[in-house]
Amino acid sequence: MFERVLIANRGEIACRVIRTCRQLGIRSIAVYSEADKDAQHVRLADEAWPIGGPLPADSYLRIDAILDAAKKSGAQAIHPGYGFLSENTAFSRACKDAGIVFIGPDPESIEAMGSKAAAKQLMAGHDVPLVPGYSGDNQDNAFLAEQAHKVGYPLIIKPSAGGGGKGMQIVRSDAEFPEALATAQRVAQAAFGDASMLLERYVEHPRHIEFQIFGDRHGNIIHLGERECSAQRRYQKVLEETPSPFLTPEKRADMGAAAVAAARAVNYVGAGTVEFIVGPAGDFHFMEMNTRLQVEHPVTELTHGVDLVEWQLRIADGEPLPLAQEDVASHGHAIEVRLYAEDPDQNFLPGSGKLQTLRLPTPSEHVRLDGGVIEGDTVTIFYDPMIAKLIVWDEDRPKALQRMRKALAVSEIIGPKSNIGFLERLVRHPVVIEGRIDTGYLDRHLEEFLLGDVVPSDTVLFAAATAALLHDEVSISGDAVDPHSPWARADAWRIGHAGKRIVALTAREQRYDVEAHGHAGNYQLRHGEATGKVRGARLLDDCLSARFDSESRRVPLRADAAHVLLHDVDGQRYSFSRAAAFAWEARDAAGGNQIITPMPGRVVLVKAKAGDTVEQGQELLVMEAMKMELALKAPRAGTIESINATQGEFVEADAVLVRFAD
Repeated sequence: MFERVLIANRGEIACRVIRTCRQLGIRSIAVYSEADKDAQHVRLADEAWPIGGPLPADSYLRIDAILDAAKKSGAQAIHPGYGFLSENTAFSRACKDAGIVFIGPDPESIEAMGSKAAAKQLMAGHDVPLVPGYSGDNQDNAFLAEQAHKVGYPLIIKPSAGGGGKGMQIVRSDAEFPEALATAQRVAQAAFGDASMLLERYVEHPRHIEFQIFGDRHGNIIHLGERECSAQRRYQKVLEETPSPFLTPEKRADMGAAAVAAARAVNYVGAGTVEFIVGPAGDFHFMEMNTRLQVEHPVTELTHGVDLVEWQLRIADGEPLPLAQEDVASHGHAIEVRLYAEDPDQNFLPGSGKLQTLRLPTPSEHVRLDGGVIEGDTVTIFYDPMIAKLIVWDEDRPKALQRMRKALAVSEIIGPKSNIGFLERLVRHPVVIEGRIDTGYLDRHLEEFLLGDVVPSDTVLFAAATAALLHDEVSISGDAVDPHSPWARADAWRIGHAGKRIVALTAREQRYDVEAHGHAGNYQLRHGEATGKVRGARLLDDCLSARFDSESRRVPLRADAAHVLLHDVDGQRYSFSRAAAFAWEARDAAGGNQIITPMPGRVVLVKAKAGDTVEQGQELLVMEAMKMELALKAPRAGTIESINATQGEFVEADAVLVRFAD
């Protein structure tokens, strides 16, 4: 077995590989950019080497810098993780030329599957089912338009060299095709350095089901079952599970055989994933093959009782697969979701900043956490904003879903906004519970999963205010103070009249003032015209127990000096920040006369100029930030006075890019 392995990646997957290396007694070597010098993967590794600036192109995509670190550190092998250089043929070949083992498939296999077009042509010769389409070399725009017409609509345009849904466009008519093609080409060129496209007939309401495959250098190739990945938003996976609630045993066997056939077509070695698109009637078609470990691999590990990273290391060292196909067995059900620093109610705008609070469930035989940050770390603007992967396992799917609901309920992120509330609504939605979600459902019905403009009820406000009052009283008096002492009463008592306190709570840029009389768990509350009487309130085990107007309720929540979080009130999460009772200043953030950058990023397209008259909602600029494109639109109709941005320019957060004439 290798003695020293370099991990050419960062964040969660680097930490994941380091854990297995440690279990096997392998010395782990990390690499890091300037932005990651204090990152967790750097701290967890046995040693770490700098490789350049914060941008991926200046560090994690630099083959020369990574190989230099490998040579200087004495690494015998390199694990690429996923993303970055994990599916880069040149990197795999450079490792081989340098006498360093690439923990993954051979360069020829990566190359064969790296182009979606070439992969489809290869699969056609090995009886793997394909979706009708065009995957040829002629990339002339007019010719592609002709082919699109022949394939028929609806169709999907896909970057040939890409993955992760980047650049993909759905087109429903000849008239839509030119603009959609231009968008796909621009994104593909920026993301992959290759604007080649392929066209496919678009399967309406499809499911996305992938098979984990493994091959060794002794001619053995097996699969370890499927993963259902149909819960997607803009082609990005949101929830993954195994086994699929859709597949019959017969269909599972057929798809598994096709996945193995696809791997044999390229003499595959190591971990890979064969992805299929599945129609409502169960007809399946090869979509692509990812020649690396997948983000969602933990669900396969939990249901099969294996460590896929250990398998990767052993196979790269020349060992045979530890199991034959007939020995592969799955037990129970596993589900994974990804916790992101993003704002679902602002079109999933990626966030960044310090994780002031990061509370996640305690790992157990039923709950697994794969993360790359801890409380106090900063989510940087330069990379994917994933905070952690939350994975649960149980004996069957209903129990696993309930495990996930409980795990999400105790999770809390304060600092950058997060998608926890969105995920909670997702795992409670009937379309997920009944196992009938398709890849387009979230995009078609996104409003069903968003909080939107829901205003907290007075009951919710009274519960939050009660928790804040109890927290403050304990903080002031302490448990050791005599409860009968007048100095232990934090009730705002005043000579001549009853004491009144104001609990100021803010949520989603709205302020709520709750007036409170009383102390020690007995309060009279008022919000606007609404009043409520609270008796016997206590904070116990992250719950508030109290009688609200004689109705006894138990409310899961947490409270501190700065925040109050209600975990689950009728299936809804409410997060409040504490504000000063007499220091409130309203702020108009609408920016009606200007467009301000929501976060740092690069301007990839400027679609207007000074003097142009534009309509409200018209797209004026396109930015690229945190691995996604953001469209910046006119806040109102009017005439543009100035545009302070050029294509390719990097801009900081809150920079004024467009000004409108008064």
